[in-house]
Amino acid sequence: MEITWFGHSCFRLAERGLATVIADPCGGDLLGGRLLKLKGDIVTVSHDKPGHNHIEAVEGSPHIINGPGEYEIGGVFITGVQTNEHPGKDETRNVLYLLDFDGLNVAHLGALNRVPTQTEVEALGPVQVLLLPVGGDTTLDAARAAEVVNLVEPNIVIPMHYAIPGEAEGDTLNKFLKQMGIADHFEALDLLKLPGAASLPEETRVVVLKQQPG
Repeated sequence: MEITWFGHSCFRLAERGLATVIADPCGGDLLGGRLLKLKGDIVTVSHDKPGHNHIEAVEGSPHIINGPGEYEIGGVFITGVQTNEHPGKDETRNVLYLLDFDGLNVAHLGALNRVPTQTEVEALGPVQVLLLPVGGDTTLDAARAAEVVNLVEPNIVIPMHYAIPGEAEGDTLNKFLKQMGIADHFEALDLLKLPGAASLPEETRVVVLKQQPG
């Protein structure tokens, strides 16, 4: 599997022989005016805001998933779970997605803004790769993000939703890394390649990805 980050909460998840997933395609305003042009078979939308629902960034006619439920498309099993119980005019519904790529489970938490209960984590099942918002404001802050990691116990954590215009890029990321006991100095990867489940680390590892141009 290859995991690529395009900024904010937008990822491409690609596994040979299976459908390619674009998660939370982002609009140009949140990328400094830069427009994404991506290719994928499936688009997941965690919530209905420009930073997460810019479907026009994905070429062709992909399958759009924008709500809770269970789906199977192109060999990928997808479970969408609504994370806020009473969304209304002051709160947009958020949906996290568990994406099963032939037994390798990736969880994209969207704009999760609370720590899930132990019961909710157990219902989610095993998560090998966790795509985790860490920027605070409308999502988890560093401390609560670290608490989610301790609850979910994934093999790999990839921080997201922290590089936003007007904010010193990396400040909130560094706060999260300190919560995880990692020094400020780290090597960011262009993309993450996972040959298979056997390649996963036994202890939770934080992987920081470089924002790609798309």
